Amino acid sequence: MSQGVPVPEHQQRQITDEQFHDATLIWNYHQMGHELRPCSAAIGLGSHDLGVATAAADLYHAGLFPVVVFSGGNSPTTRARFPRGEAVHYREHALGLGVPDDAILVESKATNTGQNITLSRELLAEAGVEVDSLLLISKPYMERRSYATCRKLWPEADVACASEPLELDDYIKSIGDEKLVVDMLVGDLQRVIEYPKLGFAVEQDVPGDAYDAYERLLRAGFDSRLIGT
Repeated sequence: MSQGVPVPEHQQRQITDEQFHDATLIWNYHQMGHELRPCSAAIGLGSHDLGVATAAADLYHAGLFPVVVFSGGNSPTTRARFPRGEAVHYREHALGLGVPDDAILVESKATNTGQNITLSRELLAEAGVEVDSLLLISKPYMERRSYATCRKLWPEADVACASEPLELDDYIKSIGDEKLVVDMLVGDLQRVIEYPKLGFAVEQDVPGDAYDAYERLLRAGFDSRLIGT
C-alpha cells in the first residue's frame, strides 16, 4: 500500500461526488493497463510515494526483471519525507522487502522525469546491462506521463508501465488528502497535454470525457500542482 498519513473517513470528504467521478476518469486515463512481461531492467521513478518501491519489490519477486534502478534526488515536496534522497529511501525499503542489494542500482541526482530516464539509462549502460525492454514503475497516476517521456527519450526500448494496483479511493486513503490527490491528477494530465509541445514527451491522445473532466476540475480550483505553481 502507498505510504501516507491515514485520515479518518469523516475528514476525507473534501470533494463532491461529481468531482470524484471526474477524478476517477482522469485516474483511469493515467494508467496504461499494460500486460506485464519480463524485461531487461526496471526503473523505479522517484516521488513522494514509497509505494513505488513496494511495487518494484513485488514485481522483482515475480521475476519480471533482474535489476532495478531507483532514480530520484529530491524536490521541495519530498525533501522532508526522504531527506537522504528518494532513490536512497526506495532502495532501503526494497531491501527490507527482500530485494537483493546486487539487483539494485541507485541514481540519486534526477529531479524530473526526463532525468529519471536519461540518467538511469546511463547508469544501466555503465553497469553493463543491455536493455531492449524496460519496465517503468511509478505512482499510479504517473504511468502515462512516464511512458510518454520514455518514448521520447529512449524510443528504441520496448516500454511497459506498472504501479501499485490501487483504486483511486484506496490511494486517497493512503495519502490522506482528497484535494491534494485530485490536484496531482490534474497536474499530471496538464503535463501529458503540454510536455509534447515543449519536446519533453511524445503526444498522447486524451479522450473527450477525460479532457472535459480535467477542465471541470480546473474550473473548480484543483490547480495547486499545475506547471509553474
